[in-house]
Amino acid sequence: MSDLAFVTDGTIAVIGLIVGLIDMGANHCTNNGCLAKSEVQPYTGLSLGETVFQENSVGEEFAFRRETRHAYGPFQMIYGLSASSDKEIFGGVGYAYTLSNARENLFLQFHTMAGLYDKGDGVDLGGPIQFRSGIEVGYQARSGVRMSLGVDHRSNAGLYSTNPGLETVHFRVSIPTK
Repeated sequence: MSDLAFVTDGTIAVIGLIVGLIDMGANHCTNNGCLAKSEVQPYTGLSLGETVFQENSVGEEFAFRRETRHAYGPFQMIYGLSASSDKEIFGGVGYAYTLSNARENLFLQFHTMAGLYDKGDGVDLGGPIQFRSGIEVGYQARSGVRMSLGVDHRSNAGLYSTNPGLETVHFRVSIPTK
């Protein structure tokens, strides 16, 4: 079994959802509703990482991700686009849930996205509809710039007969924007 097995079966997405729902119940339901729309700090992030398929490094990936100013309860809306050295392309939309310490300089973020995938010269993931979920741990500087290490997994969640999955281990820098 892969060292990244805890990510490959969607466990991270489920953990992020459960923790987010607990936070939603404790901190968001008493105001304007559990999933009330609010404005939060948006970020624009760039990451560079290594793609891993069946425990083997298969390429590098560059990704752009935007964490929008819109949140519903504790879930911030995101979108992103990535391209690999094997000409794989993924674009998707979803949400991020971020936990911070009291000083807000350390954070843990869960994210999940649904999107479209083109394999290019890379890994056949079974079809164009893919789901991407992951976890990041990072540091936020006084300026608001975030630096994080993360791992994510994409697969089709059984929509197609072939569902092998692809992981990315990455370093991301996110800049607060307007």
